Amino acid sequence: MDEVARVREKIDIASLISEYIPLKKAGRNFKAACPFHNEKSPSFVVSPERQIWHCFGCGKGGDCYTFLMEYENLEFFEALRILAKKAGIELSETDFVKKDTSKKEIIYSVNKIASDFYHYILTKHNAGKKALEYLTKERKIDPRLVETFQIGFSPNQGDILSKYLLEKKKYKIQDLTEAGLSFTRPGRTADFFRGRLMFPLFDHRDNIIAFSGRILQNSASESTSIQSGSKYVNTRDTLVYHKGSTFFGLNLAKEEIKKEERAIIVEGEFDVISCYSRGIKNVVAIKGTALTENQISLISRFSQKITLCLDQDEAGFEAIKRSLEGLEKKGLTTTVVDLGDYKDPDEAIIKDPIFFKNAVSHDIGAYDFLISNFLKKYNKEEAEGKKKITQNLLPFISLIDNEIIKEHYLKTLAKELDASLETLQKEMEKVGKKEPANVGFIGEKKDKRVRKEILEEYLLSLILQSEKAEDHFKMTDEKLSEYEFELPSYQKIFEYLKSYFKNNQNFNIKLFAKTLPKETIVVFDTCYILPLPKLREKNKYSEEIEKVIKELRIVDLKNKIKNIANNINKKEKNKEETKDLQSRLSSFLKILQSLTQASNNGASVVK
Repeated sequence: MDEVARVREKIDIASLISEYIPLKKAGRNFKAACPFHNEKSPSFVVSPERQIWHCFGCGKGGDCYTFLMEYENLEFFEALRILAKKAGIELSETDFVKKDTSKKEIIYSVNKIASDFYHYILTKHNAGKKALEYLTKERKIDPRLVETFQIGFSPNQGDILSKYLLEKKKYKIQDLTEAGLSFTRPGRTADFFRGRLMFPLFDHRDNIIAFSGRILQNSASESTSIQSGSKYVNTRDTLVYHKGSTFFGLNLAKEEIKKEERAIIVEGEFDVISCYSRGIKNVVAIKGTALTENQISLISRFSQKITLCLDQDEAGFEAIKRSLEGLEKKGLTTTVVDLGDYKDPDEAIIKDPIFFKNAVSHDIGAYDFLISNFLKKYNKEEAEGKKKITQNLLPFISLIDNEIIKEHYLKTLAKELDASLETLQKEMEKVGKKEPANVGFIGEKKDKRVRKEILEEYLLSLILQSEKAEDHFKMTDEKLSEYEFELPSYQKIFEYLKSYFKNNQNFNIKLFAKTLPKETIVVFDTCYILPLPKLREKNKYSEEIEKVIKELRIVDLKNKIKNIANNINKKEKNKEETKDLQSRLSSFLKILQSLTQASNNGASVVK
């Protein structure tokens, strides 16, 4: 645990997080749009002073470890090793660390050995000779690209890889099956991939997470494997691999995507490799027919512009339509490459590379592409054609968040259909904004706290972040001398503040934090980085605290009055006790009336 603390101390949390999301200075803190839920107003705060982060929208927060674990979906020891490497700290291989080597890391290591094995078979062994000839002679792939993408070949022999991993590399059968490399049958363990070209799938951190296996053009009839009927077979879902959460080629493309400020999305491995052969390196392939929400979230880390260069068939067109909804929801700019008469990028590059480069350079807006295609598909001169065109297009145009861009496409469509803008706007109102159930503030935490608790958090935040913390605490303590906080953690922090100011004159936030019990630290940190309104004018800060104190007293009195009223109803038979309760009720009502009148002279706080 000393190493955990040492790594934490060496890592600057603002620098770490800025590697993943753009941060903007906000006083002594940094702010950003939260990467863990969709939001329009940034509520993700990073405190360099406390070395913490917290999102006031979804409620998530923590230190450098929790950020990396949350963002990259890592286990603790994976995050520790990554951060230790960044910090230049070599972790000692204690029994504790060895014991906790995660299943994920075992899968990464066995996949790396399997990849080296497949690559050796393709490039150095007789068993891979036909496959290598197919790649280099029939597909015209430069041998250097075979190395770059670490392409391999899985022999037809039923258990050669499994035997190698079990006998030579001393892995367990469970390791192989959990990685998706082998499967068990009564009395034996067999290879999952056989007689296939093997494309290793890397995550963006260069871990091999899975494989995509493709039959050779002439080997389908020869293969006796269980996959012989499918052109492509991927590793089944494992602990580290989910088909809809990754891309082929992202490990190689990520820096180029950042540099070009654009990610080009294609469908297959050969599309990526062909693009790469022509110097177009900001390209990745989806492992499916349309972008998933997870893939969109991942690719948005590297670029805000996405160019779809999918196959020119009906499935490719449908994939563009299905992808567009998620891309628009994420606020990404989407364009499309029109490949004309070529079926896919690979064919276009092989037959006419100049045309392909031109098409990539002159990509068109996704909505222009859709309008153009539906105008070709249906006759705009006929009433039924106009109906079909608007039925197909308006749900997509309604997704556009920017009203100016939305109006632009409505005007374009109105002109094409010889209709008025007003008519199309009315028709779109009928359609409504077509949003899936999970659109909006995904993961946002609804604040279910009572008003009193919200005010208490705000008051403590004002005191802890004040340049005159001692003066403002003493003023609060005097005016809330008999007040009890709703949340025990707030009460404890308040009491520790009282104790601190008895023994110290200057308020040192780090020194004070060390005095607090562990159970209050998270609440304390949240208060310390809670975004506050700008109160630069003289005395405005003190006035704000006074307003909060008054409102807290009012809320507190109302609660007490309500409780007394309930007790009076219950104690009607006991005249003595009822009289005492009525006296207290009368006293509280007078104080409340006085406070309410005073409060009406100033605006309410914490809307």
